[in-house]
Amino acid sequence: MATQLTWHGHGAWLIDTGSHKIVLDPFFDENPAAVIKSDEVEADVILLSHGHFDHVGIRADGKFDVVEIAKRTGAQVVTILEMAQWIGGQGVENAVGMNIGGTFQSTAGPVRMTQAVHSSSLPDGTYGGSPVGFILEVPEGLIYFACDTDLFSDMKLIGAKGILLAVVPIGDHFTMGVDDAVEAVKLIAPKQVAPAHYDTWPPIAQDAAAWAEKVKSETSATPHVIKPGETITLG
Repeated sequence: MATQLTWHGHGAWLIDTGSHKIVLDPFFDENPAAVIKSDEVEADVILLSHGHFDHVGIRADGKFDVVEIAKRTGAQVVTILEMAQWIGGQGVENAVGMNIGGTFQSTAGPVRMTQAVHSSSLPDGTYGGSPVGFILEVPEGLIYFACDTDLFSDMKLIGAKGILLAVVPIGDHFTMGVDDAVEAVKLIAPKQVAPAHYDTWPPIAQDAAAWAEKVKSETSATPHVIKPGETITLG
């Protein structure tokens, strides 16, 4: 089976490699764009980029999507060291703390942690360490999740690894917007690219189709614009 990536709105992705299921930034129950709830999510590995409410998935009952999914599935939660310590304090037994530049051999394969230009704190005010992105190694090649970030020149170094698919934020206001996201694609030079972190709420509303046209006209990458609940299949 080819690797499939399903977007669930905002920064939430489910990656199915055929042999393992990986969840990125689980924000489901209170996510107005998500088409499923956290109790429907299966995971072997959960990747957590930073501590903001729309990535750990704080719920109306005060619980967190990331914690409840990890407890139910027994998934490894891979994140920055400070976040792993916080996750462990929530009763998750399989939290793995790492740091930027490192690679962890997760149950679903190698996970490399990259820098991101953003901020990070937990909803309870706990310091969340540095925000991060991730490079996943799947059978088809490397997937780079920039996660919540501004444009930064070292994206060129990330791209030098040879990225099959890059996922970049385009929402503006809290992350880079359309024009900087196109510049990011130029630096990363992936074969394929998809947008994320947009249209969840009015402040980050964007025309993803217009962004895709700019990607096509200014880069060699193939853009994928999908709706929440839809899937990209890697070939």
